[in-house]
Amino acid sequence: MHEQRKADHLRISLQEDVRFPRLSTGLERYRFVHRALPELDLAAVELSTRLLGKPLQLPLLISSMTGGTPEAEAINRRLAQAAQARGVALGLGSQRAALEDATLARTFQVREVAPDILLLANLGAVQLNTGYTVEHCRRAVEMVAADALILHLNPLQEALQAEGNQNWAGLLGKIETVCRTLEVPVVVKEVGWGIGEEVARQLAAAGVAAIDVAGAGGTSWSEVERYRGANATLQQLAAAFSDWGIPTAEALLAARRGAPQVPIIASGGIRSGIDVAKTLALGASAAGMATPFLKAAAQSSEAVIELIDQLAAELRVAMFCTGAGNIAALREPGRLVGKETSRQGNK
Repeated sequence: MHEQRKADHLRISLQEDVRFPRLSTGLERYRFVHRALPELDLAAVELSTRLLGKPLQLPLLISSMTGGTPEAEAINRRLAQAAQARGVALGLGSQRAALEDATLARTFQVREVAPDILLLANLGAVQLNTGYTVEHCRRAVEMVAADALILHLNPLQEALQAEGNQNWAGLLGKIETVCRTLEVPVVVKEVGWGIGEEVARQLAAAGVAAIDVAGAGGTSWSEVERYRGANATLQQLAAAFSDWGIPTAEALLAARRGAPQVPIIASGGIRSGIDVAKTLALGASAAGMATPFLKAAAQSSEAVIELIDQLAAELRVAMFCTGAGNIAALREPGRLVGKETSRQGNK
């Protein structure tokens, strides 16, 4: 059942239009102030950074997507090879299937092709309400020799699934226990509907090492669930939520207010190096992307590397043309401005 669901998600994400019908990331409301005299050498623009104690050549996370199926094994391997080649981070898909069926573990195991990358294991936070403990979290991390664990939040997705886990009561305390007990850093991420200020504040207090806001504006998982809805009632329920969520730019700013000391990863509809630059200017430590990488990895690891290189080139030119020689400089006031909100432009 679980394996079939993962296969469905993979197929639908690759084949169907599962974007938000109207809701956007909100990043289009910002623009950089062009600097006609940058006083920089383009080649010397510094893109590298650190996240969760590990160096990144580029502030980029290939976001959690898949695992647990033969097709996913090939995809994860290609993503990992590309991440290793270009020094970016990789988040694995939910490992629950592999904890329940050890033969699936190999579909997630990529360390042999990516010995040096920042690698993040992944479980659904709601599993802590279905009998999962810190020990399960530890096993997920050890299974893939990960540097950190992602606990993902997807209440809307679970609410739209006939087989979803719908009891989310008392989870915060359990997340806190994992944060305080697990030997590696814990990252909490949404899957595409955003994390707001109050939840960011609660997560910071619980001890999370980073927050991935995964805002609205990219892939709409309610649309994915609509495509795989078991019956018309569930499909109609999913359709009602097609434009639900906190747009990525809004979630990023909200999380920064709620958790000012915690590194924020911005994901959800990031589609270019300029988008990456905007999130960094708004205070993110790194940006995450999923669907574009999934589509590239369905082809080859070379296609993934090409995409990373394209994003890096766009980010480098954006920084150069704002006069920012490094990521810290990109965050200085005045480089990014909000566009004059004209109602006509937002129609």
